[in-house]
Amino acid sequence: MDNLLLIVVGVAVILAVSYAVFNYLCVKKVEEGTERMGEIAGAVRIGANAFIRYEYKLVAIIGSVIAVAVFLAISWQAAIAFVIGAVLSASAGWVGMKIATYANVRVTNRARVTGDLGKTLKIAFKGGSVMGLCVAGFALLGVIIVYCVFGLAAGQIADIQANTVGKNFITGLPASFTMTLSGYALGCSIIAMFNRVGGGIYTKAADMGADLVGKTEAHIPEDDPRNPATIADNVGDNVGDVAGLGSDLLESYVGSVLAAVMLACELFMHNAFTDTLFLQKMLLFPMVFAGCGLLACIIGISYVLIKPRLSENVHMELNIATWISAGVTVAAGAVLSYFMFKDVPAAVFKAQDVGFKVGAFSPWLAAVCGIIAGILIGIISEYYTSYDYKPTKDIAKSSKEGPALTITQGLATGMISCMLPVVVLAIAIFGSYQIAGMYGIACASFGMLSFVAATVSVDTYGPISDNAGGIAEMSGLDPSVREITDKLDSVGNTTAAIGKGFAIGSAAFAALSLMTSYLYAFTGQGGYAFALDLLQPLTLCGALCGAALPFLFSGMLIKAVAKAARKMVEEVRRQFREITGLMEGETMPDYKTCIQISSQGALKEMRVPCIMCILFPLVTGFVFGPMFVAGVLIGATMSAIMLAVFSGNSGGAWDNAKKYIEAGGVEGETKGSAAHDASVVGDTVGDPLKDTVGPSLDILIKIMSTVSLVAVVVFSKYNLFDALGLI
Repeated sequence: MDNLLLIVVGVAVILAVSYAVFNYLCVKKVEEGTERMGEIAGAVRIGANAFIRYEYKLVAIIGSVIAVAVFLAISWQAAIAFVIGAVLSASAGWVGMKIATYANVRVTNRARVTGDLGKTLKIAFKGGSVMGLCVAGFALLGVIIVYCVFGLAAGQIADIQANTVGKNFITGLPASFTMTLSGYALGCSIIAMFNRVGGGIYTKAADMGADLVGKTEAHIPEDDPRNPATIADNVGDNVGDVAGLGSDLLESYVGSVLAAVMLACELFMHNAFTDTLFLQKMLLFPMVFAGCGLLACIIGISYVLIKPRLSENVHMELNIATWISAGVTVAAGAVLSYFMFKDVPAAVFKAQDVGFKVGAFSPWLAAVCGIIAGILIGIISEYYTSYDYKPTKDIAKSSKEGPALTITQGLATGMISCMLPVVVLAIAIFGSYQIAGMYGIACASFGMLSFVAATVSVDTYGPISDNAGGIAEMSGLDPSVREITDKLDSVGNTTAAIGKGFAIGSAAFAALSLMTSYLYAFTGQGGYAFALDLLQPLTLCGALCGAALPFLFSGMLIKAVAKAARKMVEEVRRQFREITGLMEGETMPDYKTCIQISSQGALKEMRVPCIMCILFPLVTGFVFGPMFVAGVLIGATMSAIMLAVFSGNSGGAWDNAKKYIEAGGVEGETKGSAAHDASVVGDTVGDPLKDTVGPSLDILIKIMSTVSLVAVVVFSKYNLFDALGLI
């Protein structure tokens, strides 16, 4: 059975990474275009490289401290796994950023030379596919390394089967395979949090500064070369919407797959079932299913890249690629589930806390619940964010009455959009639980992200297209070029909202699975019962504090963006005021100062919120004990889901309402009109919501759950309230 893992997942990883390298080289071979286009792209590339280097230096310091702490308090295996996760997550972000800075100008040039939307889409999607394939490939590569080295070679799985789990050499507490897997997931989460938060602050500070002064005050076009913040804005697209996205989705993918593996370990260690062969199958299934999903994504991605001529309907072409990936994943999953579980005795399926109701097909059906839920959430997100539908059109029309009503209508749309996705999640959670117990919920989580390589490819093409439009504007190309890139970018906004829906949905499933593993991790230590009683005062207090935490976290991020954006606005105004000939186009602006403002603002402001989400469960755990932290996790998960859906959908709707006006959708209103100015204000309000707050919240859920799972073996035994006799 282990050979099956190595063959299926190993082949999938090799093919995915090889395909990514091939697409990377193909993109680089494409002509950059004019000398001016090359200069602008070079400036964006230099700015993005500089920021990512500074950010990774900071993260390396913080990561080293965490690795030492994990080594001392948990196990050396978990510490090494943490480093592996951090390196692979950082690599995914770096590769994505790198290809985006090469692909952007080539997309512009393809639009300039051919004037063909389909041919331009191919270059943008080819660049995005490098990111998608690397995210899934690197994630599964790390899973294979951790499973084979620590699970098999170091004997941690055998220790679980023999009930001889090792202990930490300092604390004397259990150091199981679950802790090693948690270390790997934590490494991925740390990088994802810093990349998402740092990149989000950077890109939105530059974007807001460029829009507020350039569009609404100076009334110059978006990405006009006279605007000093344009280069910083384009750099931000790469470090926030590409590098941040890559690390974010890799972390979500890893968390979803490993949540099922860890839960299987905990179920076995706590005698929910005793069949060691069944344990092995439960450990392998999530990883092999993910490998099948990656192979399916290679097929789906190839549809767009190999098809001789793509239609003008960009959205349809991208949807077909996603549907192919999902369909092949579902079919392969059915075969896999039957093959792996067909020989398991019926009595094992009915064991306590396992509950496989549909026999060998139970884990597959549970995963399908997640896939269906993800697709439905994506459709709902599309309805609320695309300007093809009424909600976004209504926001655009409300802009005729000014920015106040634009913002009010957008807030209403975002709030209303929370209900249906949550209902879908609730039904999927209940359905997957009925099919395969708590393990089924974990299956739904990795099922939702099983074709992540395709969704990330579609998602990443958006920022690449956005950058391409900026280069077209700054290079003074024919307006028809910008029209092509704007069409691609508009679809990118909707696909981004859909991708964020998948991420937050999978985070909800994974958080529940990790919660179960968390409760199991300290069952029997100190006499705690395996239950989460919200009427118990300590747990209820934790839930209340946890529910408030995402709002505190979001407020800190928005404040950080506003602080950096304020400096950007002041600098742009200063340059317009003081640089002679700038507005006439006779003198070039000082792009470098704006890049420095965004970089310094992001690097300074990201530290506190990122460190807070790591320390909060630790500090409260060592003071109040594990049941308080359990309450914190459930409260934070509930409020973060709502807040993330609201942020992503409202921000996406505001952005596309602006684009709807620019496309002539509102009669009598065009760029530069009062209604357009109002829509720009709405878009500016939504920017930090959709690109900083929303994506960071799903990481917040999982990083807190993972930190708690890693540390619970320590603070369940050593905490202040327990020492004082208050528990």
